[in-house]
Amino acid sequence: MADPGECSIKVVCRFRPLNSAEVARGDKYIPKFIGDDCVQIAGKPYYFDRVFQSNTTQVQFYNAVALKIVKDVLEGYNGTIFAYGQTSSGKTHTMEGKLHDPEMMGIIPRIVQDIFNYIYSMDENSEFHIKVSYFEIYLDKIRDLLDVTKTNLSVHEDKNRVPFVKGCTERFVCSPEEVMDAIDEGKNNRHVAVTNMNEHSSRSHSIFLINIKQENTQTEQKLTGKLYLVDLAGSEKVGKTGAEGTVLDEAKMINKSLSSLGNVISALAEGSSYVPYRDSKMTRILQDSLGGNCRTTMVICCSPSAFNDAETRSTLLFGQRAKTIKNTVSLNVELTAEQWKKKWEKEKEKNKTLRTTITWLENELSRWRKGESVPVEEQFDKEKAKAEVVCLDAAFNNNYKAASKPSLGSLPGVALTGPEKEKYEAEMAKLYKELDDKDDEINQQSQEVEKLKQQLLDQEELLESSRNDHDTLQTELNRLLAENEASKEEVKEVLQALEELAVNYDQKSQEVEDKTKEFEALSEELNQKSSSLASIDSELQKLKEMTNHQKKRVTEMMSCLLKDLAEIGIAVGSNDIKQQDSSGLIDEEFTVARLYISKMKAEVKTMVKRSKQLESSEAESSQKLYETESNLTACKLRVSQYEAKIKSLTDSLQNVEHKKRQLEENVDLLNEEIVRIRAEEKVNAMEKENEIQSANEVKEAVEKQIQSHREAHQKQISSLRDELDSKEKLITELQDANQEIVLEQERLKVEHEKLKAADQEKSRQLQELTLLQDRREQARQDLKGLEETVARELQTLHSLRRLFVQDLSRRVRKNGQDLDDAEASAAQKRKISFLESNLEQLTKVHKQLVRDNASLRCEIPKMEKRLRATASRVQALEAALKEAKESAAREKKRYEEEVERIKDTVKPKNMGRRPSAVIVKPIRPGQLPGASPLIGINRALLLQNSQSDTIGEDNDSS
Repeated sequence: MADPGECSIKVVCRFRPLNSAEVARGDKYIPKFIGDDCVQIAGKPYYFDRVFQSNTTQVQFYNAVALKIVKDVLEGYNGTIFAYGQTSSGKTHTMEGKLHDPEMMGIIPRIVQDIFNYIYSMDENSEFHIKVSYFEIYLDKIRDLLDVTKTNLSVHEDKNRVPFVKGCTERFVCSPEEVMDAIDEGKNNRHVAVTNMNEHSSRSHSIFLINIKQENTQTEQKLTGKLYLVDLAGSEKVGKTGAEGTVLDEAKMINKSLSSLGNVISALAEGSSYVPYRDSKMTRILQDSLGGNCRTTMVICCSPSAFNDAETRSTLLFGQRAKTIKNTVSLNVELTAEQWKKKWEKEKEKNKTLRTTITWLENELSRWRKGESVPVEEQFDKEKAKAEVVCLDAAFNNNYKAASKPSLGSLPGVALTGPEKEKYEAEMAKLYKELDDKDDEINQQSQEVEKLKQQLLDQEELLESSRNDHDTLQTELNRLLAENEASKEEVKEVLQALEELAVNYDQKSQEVEDKTKEFEALSEELNQKSSSLASIDSELQKLKEMTNHQKKRVTEMMSCLLKDLAEIGIAVGSNDIKQQDSSGLIDEEFTVARLYISKMKAEVKTMVKRSKQLESSEAESSQKLYETESNLTACKLRVSQYEAKIKSLTDSLQNVEHKKRQLEENVDLLNEEIVRIRAEEKVNAMEKENEIQSANEVKEAVEKQIQSHREAHQKQISSLRDELDSKEKLITELQDANQEIVLEQERLKVEHEKLKAADQEKSRQLQELTLLQDRREQARQDLKGLEETVARELQTLHSLRRLFVQDLSRRVRKNGQDLDDAEASAAQKRKISFLESNLEQLTKVHKQLVRDNASLRCEIPKMEKRLRATASRVQALEAALKEAKESAAREKKRYEEEVERIKDTVKPKNMGRRPSAVIVKPIRPGQLPGASPLIGINRALLLQNSQSDTIGEDNDSS
């Protein structure tokens, strides 16, 4: 880098015309212009480098302010142009204007065209690399306008402590059209809004950076220049702009950053030891432009309206303070080995001349101290020595020619004889030979230095990439640790839920076993009742047979009785029986008949009573059978519900076990990855400290630790798998038990069908008994008529004594059978009471089962909710992990594509250069593809200015 020099910030002021709103409001035009460098507001003058009135065109303003900076940047200097002012004062119009209008375009598009015009007019041995960046500072966050995905970039410093925006898109360009395309793209992405003072108010500070690197292919001299083109957002008063909501928040951040800019300029103007560059990202980026290595031009944009009087005066005072800032400007040049050598020779000659001067002055001083008088011609001539030093500097600066051999005889006050002169000349020739040897050695060392520099740059790039990788790995490690902690918490919750499920499962299994036992007991009781019902059915069949037999007997008896009555009637009609002789016998037979009839009545009543008892017992049995059937249906429904619940719990347990196993495997993988990353970090740190052996030991220790972790995890996994196998066996056993219950249920169902058919058969038999009872009632009525007939025909019953005696014996036998029937009825009552007690027990068991079912139904929603929460959390973790992997893959793919594109671009240029050189889209002068009339005008102006500068330099040198 060349020797630095100080220069002040150039400040120009520009007033816009009154806009339509101000004209409609009747605002007064307040500025008064005094010359080209002074403006007067309210009687107070303000002086700047240049003041532009409202009728200044874009071309005039550009030629006066920004044209020279193109040449400065291409000569290797840094430059900055930024516009400052209140909102709606014309900053964006000044910097951008209408981008594609030749008359109304602003500074940025004109500078772009002039840069390429200047390049096309230069020597063809020069090669240029141009890259552009475009970003904005919105709400104090740096946002890339060429890649809107980069929204919060950071500011860093390079090795020369120059701030730059890290991660910002740098687009290589080779024509004005490509630059304008980048500007159009960024302008479309910039934040704007509508306020009461401006329909297109900029809501952010935009910075367009042009980085130009040039190299002379013959001399290999390299120059670098950066040009910052800044369009600041305007300061606002909320009362005037009417900002609300988001626009109000933007106005606050804009005023805050402009206040930070004012503080920086005040500190620089006052010469303060501390300058608050870090208060805002805008001042941090412009640090080199304010008090650093940059030629800065500040455009003060003002409103001429009396409505904005206070803001205009504040802006003018800001420009006056900025005008006092001094920048230290230096040429950004990379000297070649030959230039370093010539510079060293120049300094060496100056050093030798100064040493000779010092020796001469010491000799002269010693002579004066000894009291000798030194003649005037032998005294040291200061002006002559200074002129020789100046001539020596001019000789090195003009043509880089070797300086003529200094002759000691040419120095004032030195007189040598012939032998001494020859001796000194021989010694000088020897010294020059040594100097040539040293030059060769310096050339070799310079080449070595270049190689070492290149290696150093490679190592720095490698170190930087390693640091970036380390930062990325550290970030990924932190994220993985956080995810690991979260996964551990999730695993703990899942394990706790599994434990609760296992406890509940054990409880429910015990309850199912209890219910199974109760169901078996009920089945046994039902079997007993079925057997008792079968016995009752058999007894009923016996009763039916007895009834049929009695019916036959009654029929026979009635037929015999009717036959006897017919015979008696015949006998009475023929008067064969003598009433006088047989009166006593008739009375006796009549008495016997009456006894027989009364016994028949009693027998009929007994049969009717017994029939009613049988009907009531049949109805009670039917009712109990119906209740038993309903209880059996409820038990069947309960069993099916328990089966469905057991199946759902089994499925949920299997799913939870599967997810648990997956989470454990993920945790194991994450633990291994963490241990491996930590091991790599330790190994990298120890390799940097040249402790490879200890790093290997650490690696072995870490591998042992990984192996121990892996064994522990394998043991834990094996134990969990054993537990899972036991659970699966238990589930299998429960499934077998459930299958047995299902089979038992099917068997009970078949038995139930049989009982139902038996019940129907009993109902049919009951109907038959009812018909029989009706017939018996009819028979009783017939017997009543018969009794009346017998009363009238008592005299004819003498012949029926033998029949009555026989009937009496039959009745006696029948009474014995009735006693046997009474004993059978008592046994039946005992069986019915036993069935009723069993029915009460079944009812109690049914109620208990209903209560247990209700408690289980209350527990099911809680367990299902917890299971759904666990499943949703696991799905969220899996989705986050999948998204992170996809994002990393996309970033890697995009990075590889960008690297391939850059390699393909720089490959043709690298064919004839070192393998490490990177040159992208070189621009060679003399390749002008075609320019507009405006480009030709600007090119002519540049050539004219360059010629005038060259003439001025020639005059100065002459």
